[in-house]
Amino acid sequence: MHYGLDIGGTKIALTVFAADMQPLQSWRLATPTNDYAGFLQTVVAQVEQADQLYGNGGTVGIALPGVIRSDGTVLSSNVPCLTNQPVAAALTQRLQRPVAIGNDCRCFALSEALLGAGKGRRRVFGAIVGTGAGGGFCLDGQLYQGASMLAGEFGHQGLAAAVVQQFALPLFRCGCGLIGCAEPYVSGSGLARLYQHFSGQPQVDTYQWLAAYRQAEPAALATFACYISALGSVMAAQILTLDPDIIVLGGGLSDIPELLQALPDATAQHLFHGAALPQFARAEFGAGSGVRGAALLGRALFTGQQYVS
Repeated sequence: MHYGLDIGGTKIALTVFAADMQPLQSWRLATPTNDYAGFLQTVVAQVEQADQLYGNGGTVGIALPGVIRSDGTVLSSNVPCLTNQPVAAALTQRLQRPVAIGNDCRCFALSEALLGAGKGRRRVFGAIVGTGAGGGFCLDGQLYQGASMLAGEFGHQGLAAAVVQQFALPLFRCGCGLIGCAEPYVSGSGLARLYQHFSGQPQVDTYQWLAAYRQAEPAALATFACYISALGSVMAAQILTLDPDIIVLGGGLSDIPELLQALPDATAQHLFHGAALPQFARAEFGAGSGVRGAALLGRALFTGQQYVS
């Protein structure tokens, strides 16, 4: 068996996968965000519960939001108690088996590249646009991490100046501490923030924007034009950097068909003449892709396979 755990700021989700990576059972519980010892105890208890259910010690892989440093320590704003802690090493000791750990967006990209919408493609960029914005790049079935494990963090690239100027946007501060990152504009909360900007309403969310957009409300239409141009500029930057065969979209905003339909043309507007667009596709495994990617990392660590370069 292969266990994948997806750690979020509010919940821990565990899925048990069979040898062929088909899901068998899943459950979730609250994340202890400010108690490191409690966090470790919670994860160990869930893995031991899976062991008891299936009668063996499955491999373990964990996906979590944040940066996994090269020394094995973690930087996570969503789960503060994990910051500067050697999470994988601590769990490896407690569970008496190898434990792999990876960024949730990179785990998503690996899952979709090996088994999902990018299967059979050499160059796959996976992009999550939901609560946050981040991704990962896979080449020939291997996840490219980079020297400092930062490859794919497009949410913290600067938003294109052309978009800021065209739509007269204010410069928003990002959760990372910088000003002008893409994430405060292209994430789910970023879309709501843009709708607040164009509508003048201080308290509106993405769901309200979508309902208003489908009723052709002028402020909602203006928000869509701005948002899709911003997201297109971000995707254009990934194309010019990585030149992928396919861009696979996940996260809550990928469930809005109008966005996925408009994104290729919006991306083309930010590329020079003659630059080719890759295919754009929605994630095959949806919200479950990150936990599957985590399980793949755990399986690879146990068997000696190479999924990470």
